[in-house]
Amino acid sequence: MTARALGAALLAAGLGVGCGGETPAPQAYAWNLPPGFPTPRVPADNPMSAAKVELGRHLFYDTQISGNGAQSCASCHEQALAFSDGRPVSVGSTGESTPRGSMALVNVAYNGTQTWANPALTTLEQQIPIPLFGEAPVELGVSGNEATVLGRLMQDARYPALFAAAFPDEPAALTLANVVKALASFTRTLISGQSPFDRYTYQNDKTALSASALRGLELFFTERLECFHCHGGFNFSSSVTHDGAVFAERAFHNTGLFNIGGNGGFPPGNRGLFEFTGVREDMGKFRAPTLRNIALTAPYMHDGSLPTLDAVIDFYAAGGRVITEGPLAGDGRANPFKSRFVPGFTLTPQERADLLAFLNSLTDLAFVQNPALAKP
Repeated sequence: MTARALGAALLAAGLGVGCGGETPAPQAYAWNLPPGFPTPRVPADNPMSAAKVELGRHLFYDTQISGNGAQSCASCHEQALAFSDGRPVSVGSTGESTPRGSMALVNVAYNGTQTWANPALTTLEQQIPIPLFGEAPVELGVSGNEATVLGRLMQDARYPALFAAAFPDEPAALTLANVVKALASFTRTLISGQSPFDRYTYQNDKTALSASALRGLELFFTERLECFHCHGGFNFSSSVTHDGAVFAERAFHNTGLFNIGGNGGFPPGNRGLFEFTGVREDMGKFRAPTLRNIALTAPYMHDGSLPTLDAVIDFYAAGGRVITEGPLAGDGRANPFKSRFVPGFTLTPQERADLLAFLNSLTDLAFVQNPALAKP
C-alpha cells in the first residue's frame, strides 16, 4: 500500500480513541493577515478554529508523532530558518534521506499545489499524510506504528483536552485523521508578510527599503532578468490560490539544472512533474517556491545543489548549469524542456549587489521570531 493510500485509509477509518470529559464550545478563527494579503482558501471539511491551530502547534513540535519518537515536523522545519532545515536534502526519523530538500513552510496556505512537483496535492490535508505515513522514504514513520503514536498522545496529559477542544463534536476526537487536520490548520497560519518589502509596498513605509534594494526590486521585475514570471504576485510564486480566486495557478518549471545525455534528462527519482504525468515535456519541471525569506532557506533548488544566493544568481545568469563529467553530465542551458524564462543575462557588480539587497529585503524577522508560531 502506498503512503498516500495508507494515509487515506487511516483518515477514513478514523482510528478513534475516546477523550472523555467536558468539551468546550469551539471558538471562531480570526485571521490576522498582513496588509495586502487575501484570505487563504480552507477546505470545507476542516474549518479553522483557534483550538485546532493550537493543537496543531503542539503536534508540530512534538517528537511523539513519529514512529520511533525521534522526530517532529519541526525537525525538518525550523522556525529560525523560515521553517526549512538548512540541509541539501531532508533526513527522516530513521536516518533515511529523501531525494529533495525540505521546503520552507512560508505562506503554504496560498500554494496552488504542495511539495516540489506533485500536481495532485492541492491542500495541506492531502500533503501532510506523506511525511507522516510515507515508507519510501520513511520520514516520520507512523505507518505500522499508528497505535504506538496514538497511545503516546493519549498518555500525555495535554492532548485529551486539546483534541476535545479542537473537535468538540466528536466523542472520540483523538485520531490520526484529526492529527492531520490540526497540523494542516497550524501550518496554514504560517503566514509571512512583515518584511521590509512588505512595509514599503503594502504599508506605505517609504524608508523600509534601501536605495540598493529599490534598484534590485526594479531589476527583479524587468524582462531582462525575467525573475517575476515564475516568482511574481504577492507571494513571489507562480503557484498560488486563495479564497475568491477564479482559478488556482499551478505552474511548474524546468530551469536547466540538468540535461543528461543531451535529451533533457534529469536524475532518476528526481524528474519532477514527469514522474506524475509521464509527459516527456514535463521532465525536470518543479514548482517555483516563494522567495519570501529566501535568504534564510539555503541551500537552494529541489536538490539543494546551489549553496548560496550568489550561486543561484550565477546559475540563472548562465541560463542553466553545465556538468562536464560523470553520470549527470550535460549542458542544462540547452535542455529542450527548459523554461523560456531562463534565457540568461549579464549583471554589473552593482546590479548583483542590488539584486541581493532586494532578495534580503524579503526576510521577515517578525515571522521567524513570532512566539505564536514557536514551540509551546
